[in-house]
Amino acid sequence: MERRVSTDGPRGILFDLDGTLVDSLPDIIASFLHGFAHLGLPVPPIAEVRALIGQPLDVMYTQFAPDHVPLLCATYREHYPLNFLNHSRPFRGVERVLRTLRERGYLLAVATTKRSDMARRFVDALGMGDLLHHVQGTDGFPHKPAPDVLHRALAALGTGGLWMVGDTTLDLRAGQAAGLRTYAVTWGTHSQEELALATPDELQPDLERLLAHLPSLSG
Repeated sequence: MERRVSTDGPRGILFDLDGTLVDSLPDIIASFLHGFAHLGLPVPPIAEVRALIGQPLDVMYTQFAPDHVPLLCATYREHYPLNFLNHSRPFRGVERVLRTLRERGYLLAVATTKRSDMARRFVDALGMGDLLHHVQGTDGFPHKPAPDVLHRALAALGTGGLWMVGDTTLDLRAGQAAGLRTYAVTWGTHSQEELALATPDELQPDLERLLAHLPSLSG
């Protein structure tokens, strides 16, 4: 018999987006580098760009071309929406896991460093909008590892939080700061070794173990 737990407690499960739910790093990096070539600036190495994924766009550009940040950001925001589906797809099993969690009675939200408008557009374009109860971006408030975006996502869900799922140490530290259990997936930005240093509650190659922690809720 399937074990059931009460719905009186928290029901919120939060997910980072890029590198966690969606294999999107190639499109992000391509759009990030496009700005340098477009403006005739030296193009940074892909490995150095990849290491910064998860931070705000302006912070990333500041590392390479501090005098050109506004124009680089504008170029990225023009290029990325036209190219964000070139290679980006949900990771294997993600849609099934989200659907199962919804059916079990949990409330699901994205908590991402992307701006909210872009994050919603991206999620909808991938056909994942109906699997999530809310998509929360970082709009003019502190970014991860600060827990602000997580708190706003949970407020929108109207429930307390249980888990933060992410692929970077920024996600994990934000989850810990918000008092959530943390689940790290190793298929995204940070290596297994980096993620382990942040001492997540789970460190896994996929999302399957999450289902074992989250049985169906009773009505």
